[in-house]
Amino acid sequence: MSENNKNDELQYDPQTGSLGERLRRVKTTRWIRFGCVSAIFLGWVVWMQNPWLLLAWPLLADIYLTQFIPWTWWKGLKNTAARTLMSWLDAIVYALVLVYFLFLFVGQNYQIPSSSLEKTLLTGDFLWVNKIVYGPRVPQTPLHFPLAQNTLPFFNCKSYFDKPQLEYHRLKGLRSVERGDIVVFNFPAGDTVALKMQNPDYYALCQQLGRRTIWADKERFGEVIYRPVDRRENYVKRCLGLPGESLSIKNGVVHINGKAINQPEHVQFLYHVGTNGQAIATSVLDDLGIALDDRMAFADAPGHYIFPLTNQMKTSLEALPYVTLVERMPADPADNMLTYPVGHDYGWTHADYGPIWIPKKGATVKLTTENLPLYERCIRNYERHTLEQCDGQILIDGKPATQYTFEMDYYWMMGDNRDNSLDSRYWGFVPEDHIVGTPNIILISFDKDKSLFQGGIRWNRIFRIPNPDKGNI
Repeated sequence: MSENNKNDELQYDPQTGSLGERLRRVKTTRWIRFGCVSAIFLGWVVWMQNPWLLLAWPLLADIYLTQFIPWTWWKGLKNTAARTLMSWLDAIVYALVLVYFLFLFVGQNYQIPSSSLEKTLLTGDFLWVNKIVYGPRVPQTPLHFPLAQNTLPFFNCKSYFDKPQLEYHRLKGLRSVERGDIVVFNFPAGDTVALKMQNPDYYALCQQLGRRTIWADKERFGEVIYRPVDRRENYVKRCLGLPGESLSIKNGVVHINGKAINQPEHVQFLYHVGTNGQAIATSVLDDLGIALDDRMAFADAPGHYIFPLTNQMKTSLEALPYVTLVERMPADPADNMLTYPVGHDYGWTHADYGPIWIPKKGATVKLTTENLPLYERCIRNYERHTLEQCDGQILIDGKPATQYTFEMDYYWMMGDNRDNSLDSRYWGFVPEDHIVGTPNIILISFDKDKSLFQGGIRWNRIFRIPNPDKGNI
């Protein structure tokens, strides 16, 4: 046996004998590794604030020191192929456990799938989402595959077990959510899902087509299932409203407690752009950064388009000699039946909305039949109380109620692409137990409109800060 094999203990050597004999045979390097792992483990237990987890420490001692349990039994196999296979499986399991804890308690990568936050974040950006900032959630669905959110690729089945389900608990973080933060969260309206049609969401489908239609037509909509909070789809938006604040939107400008807040520098709105009949060149649109999916031309009016534009993009278009019109698109009046609370006509559109009070933990709101639709989902779906109306009375958990005290903080999330973002204006508040984390770096970015070797990689976005606008809001 080589000296390296002796030092690294790669040869299978099953432990035998008493506890004292086993400990005396442990190499110094093994003690050092055990000490490092124990320090990390004990720090994690303190962070978790759960002393019962200390019961797992003897297991670590056995893995690294005593080995009463034959953890590496496969090293004694005489079949070289079987030993090699088990070696790979051992490494894979070890890596998956590390990834599981890394993704749960430190952070994970996330891809921007849509244009709702453009031009702050672009479709194709890959972000590193930091979970330590707000404090990571203890997993409510602990038994899940760490590399899949809710569906296993290829197998097209659930990537988690429904049970056990744990109560919501968040570890201590560095700070709470602040206005202007870009936040990754679980989609609040994603508790119930029609598997074959997840956009629009289940509740919007029920409003449009009726619940019976969706449940009856499995060929079109698929199975309707429930998803636990931490297994719902991940969304990313900007937080504009904090717990206890009153929010309203006037002509696209967000107001908090009656006062307008600054718009992000890269905020976009839809504009009607007209020319003297000359088509706008593709190269011009490429230079402006207007994605192919966002280039809408009027079929019956040559030279007329609808584009999402920032102020800078708008100025650039107005400077073109053949552009005769750059006008903000008005909100569709029919939008009032699509905005939150869906199906209730408050006369609100995505551009003129509210005022609406954002629930705060411990705060009490007086309930009326007029404002009940605003808070019904919070009471029933997020805080899990029964809620019904009978003979003009509001009943919570079967008892008459004229007020309600909220058990969680809630947030108001919106996209920077204001006229092309399904956000809190359409599905309401984001509960604190849905918050995942905040991105702190762009890892890499791919432009889906270009090939990989013809500008498909946005080199200028690699390792950039994903939220440069926060300080201006």
